[in-house]
Formats: sequence, structure tokens, C-alpha cells
Amino acid sequence: MVNDKAASDGLEWRIKVNDGSSEVLAPKATTCLGKAWLGVTGIVSGLFLKVWSYLKTAWKLGADDPRKVIHCLKVGLALTVVSLFYFMRPLNEGVGGNAMWAVMTVVVVFEQTVGATICKCLNRVFGTFLAGFLALGVNWVACHSQKFQPLIIGASVFVLASAATFSRFIPTVKTRFDYGATIFILTFSLIAISGYQVDRLFDVANQRISTIVIGTSLCILIIMLICPIWAGQELHSLITRNMEKLANSLNGCVEEYFIDSGERTKTDDEEAHKRKLLGYKCVLSSKAAEESMANFARWEPAHGRFNFRHPWKHYLKIGASMRACACCLEALIACLDSDNKVPEFIKKHLSSTCLELSSSSASVIREAMKMMETMKKSSTMHLLVEEMNKTVEELHKNLRSLPCLLHSQEAGTPEQKKTGTVTVVPLMEIIPVMTFTSMLMEITVKIEALVDAVLVRFPSGERKGRRFQSTATIQSIYDYVDSLGCLEADDYSLVSNFPRVVYGPEKRTLSLKEAGLHPQASLFVDLH
Repeated sequence: MVNDKAASDGLEWRIKVNDGSSEVLAPKATTCLGKAWLGVTGIVSGLFLKVWSYLKTAWKLGADDPRKVIHCLKVGLALTVVSLFYFMRPLNEGVGGNAMWAVMTVVVVFEQTVGATICKCLNRVFGTFLAGFLALGVNWVACHSQKFQPLIIGASVFVLASAATFSRFIPTVKTRFDYGATIFILTFSLIAISGYQVDRLFDVANQRISTIVIGTSLCILIIMLICPIWAGQELHSLITRNMEKLANSLNGCVEEYFIDSGERTKTDDEEAHKRKLLGYKCVLSSKAAEESMANFARWEPAHGRFNFRHPWKHYLKIGASMRACACCLEALIACLDSDNKVPEFIKKHLSSTCLELSSSSASVIREAMKMMETMKKSSTMHLLVEEMNKTVEELHKNLRSLPCLLHSQEAGTPEQKKTGTVTVVPLMEIIPVMTFTSMLMEITVKIEALVDAVLVRFPSGERKGRRFQSTATIQSIYDYVDSLGCLEADDYSLVSNFPRVVYGPEKRTLSLKEAGLHPQASLFVDLH
């Protein structure tokens, strides 16, 4: 045991030994050199701990996703190969000593995914070509009007740089060609105001364009041939993962509300359960990543199961539908922290139906996820949607019977139940559970919109897909087909194959649900 007491010269420390007596611990005399040594060792050890922590973080990052390490190696390989144009004399003389532009090109355009790299490469090449030719033309005109040469060059830089900068505010240009517009402004300004003669300027522009083409070609070859990471595949995987997280969060939320923590299975770790419950947040924050991946996927060539004209925009619609579900789920999870406690008999009355509804809704989401993974139509989707809708109807019945339950003896305390006294439950105790169940039913509507789709196949073999509300009529599908302008004939019918049904004029007023085209269907255009 250690004791301390105040003394005139500071603190005195005593330690009790085995024989029961105590001894005074006298501090060792420390010189200035010793104090300096202690300070240096403290700084060095602190620096070592920070470096060690950084290395552990880097190792964990590489172990979790080895593709990041492979990407770093690919960047190093590209820079090593392109550096040969700078170090080897024949290659260096071939590009006129401007090999450093190829090195700079590799540094700025090499991205992790194939689509992002191709997008930046093509933007850089076309931006450089366009700016170079325009700058050469402006310099040629300026050289033939010597008095107005500074005025012409200055005015051209002002007009074209302003126009290119304004174009970056246009959404389509901002999404696809923002980097190209930046390169255009930079290249045009450099060449236009360089001050060389036209012949010399043409040589410099030619050499720089050549080195940029060399750098971009090398980047495209390496990114596509060595362990390629496709933006389209990443988007496909992101959507399917988000579907799984959404289904898990929905199940976890309803279980959290109706099942006590002690009644959950012991295998459910508390941290894992919380992570499962909050998985929907990844869906809410994935919009920027989805839009970026969809944009880069459009630049990629055909690969794997994805064709060149794969409908990447449809993935954005699916992502938007999932975020609508996630927003409702966030409101649902907010009900878990309500201060107003719901009577247990009300929870007991609604728990089985709500748990069944969450399970069937999650099954629909998981079936949609399987459809995304396999890219094939599901034969059980319509059964799962029907089961979900039946459970919603059952929940409606339970809610309609709730007023009778609230005025029964079940609503009273144990003493009131013995005496047969009927009590009325306060409204504030009913609002939380009504909010929870209404939001749960709203989520089923969002899920139904997520899987609603009608696929139309034309005689040429082309397919067009679009989502419709279940209350939409067959006439709306005819209007959609007419709006596409893909048919030369005006007389046609929409036909389903299995079973074969012709949706002629007499059936155009039917809703998709009444016609059996809900939640999914494939229709063929039959020309008369």
C-alpha cells in the first residue's frame, strides 16, 4: 500500500514492507541531462506508437480490400513504364523532350475503376485536341494581323475560357465532361498565350498531344488488362448489398419494437444486432456513390454479363426507390426511442401480424436482390408480394378491432380486471403504436413500387422496361409504347406468352393488378 502526506518540501511517499513497517521512498536525483534524455525518449516512443498505429491501420485497410493494394501497384507499374520515355534517349528524342507530360497524364487520370480511368483519359485527349487546334487557329489569325495580335489572343482566351467555365454548370456536362472542360481551359490558355511562332508552336502542340495520347493509352491498357475493377460491377454489387441491409434493418427494427432484448436468441450479439439495425443508413448515404458509378459505367466496354448499352440509369431508379424505403424505415426506428410507453396488451395484439409483415416484406426485398444478382425473372415474386399484401390486410383488420380491445377489461390494471371495471386507455399511449404500424404499412407500398415493372419486347428484339403503378391501366402501357416511336405500324396488340393473353381494346381499361400484370410481367408487341 502506498501512502502520501504533505511535507514542507513537497510530497512524501511511503511503502509498507513485509514486516509491517514502512519505508520512505526518496526520489532519485535527476540531472538536466537525464531530464533531456527522458524527454527525447518520450518523443521518440510517442512517434513510434503513432507510426505503428498508422501501419496497423494501413494493413487492416489492405487486408479488408486487397484491390486497393493492387491498384497502387498498377499505378506504380504505369509510372515506371511511362518513365522510360524520359530516361531512354531514343524515346525521349522521339517525343521532343516533352515526356514529362506523359508522366503527368498517368498521375492525374489513373483511377481505381476502368470506367473512371477511361472517362478521364478520353476527356483529357479530346479536351487537349480541341483546345490545341483552336489555339493554333487563333495564333495563326493573330499573326496575320500584327497590330491586333494581343487583342485577338486576349479576346479569344476571355470568350472561350468563359464559355467553357459556364458549360461546367450544365448538369450533363458537369456529370460527364467536367474534367475535359478543365483541360480545355488549361491547354487553350497555355498554347494561345505561349508567344511562340506558328511553326514552333505547332511542333510543341504536336509533341504534347503525342505524349498525352501515350500516357492515356498506357493507363487504359493497364487498368483493363491487370485485375480490372469495373464501375458497373461495383454499382451492381452496391445495389444488391443495400437491398440485403435494407431487409435486415426492417426485420431488426420490428423485432426490436415487439420483442424484448431478453427474448431474442442468445446468438444475437448486441453489437451485431445494432449494426444490423442501422444498416439502412448505408442506403441513405449511397446516392452520390451510385450516381458516380453509373456515370463511369457508361464509359466502360462490354464486360461479363453487362453489355455496352446496359441500362445503368435503371440502377439509379432502384436506388431512389430503396432510399424512399430507408426514409420510412428511419421514421420507424425513431419510434423505438419514444418516451410514451405502449401497453403490453396492445403490443401483444399486433405483434404477430407486424412480425409476419416485416418478414414477408424482407422476403420480397431479398427476392428482388436475387433477381438483381442473377438478372433473371423470379417465378415466386408475385407470390411473395401477394403474401405481403394479405398480411397488410390482416394488420388492417387488427387495427379495426383495436377500439373494442381498448374498451375491454384487458385494458385495465390487475385490480380493475378482478373487479370487472372497464377503463379507457389514454390517447397518448396509443399514438406511438399507431404511428409505428402506419409507417410499416407505408414501407410495404414503397417496396411494392420497388418491384413493380413491366417489360415490353418489340418485333425487332429490342426491349424496353418501365415501372408502373399497380392502379395504372393497360392503356397507359399502349401510350408508353406509342411515345417511344419504335413502331412503323399503328395497328398492334400487346400480348403475354405464359399464358397467352391478348390485351386488346376491350381490356385497355383494366388496371395492371386486375389484368394479372402486377407486380411484374413481360409483354410482346404483336403487329397486325
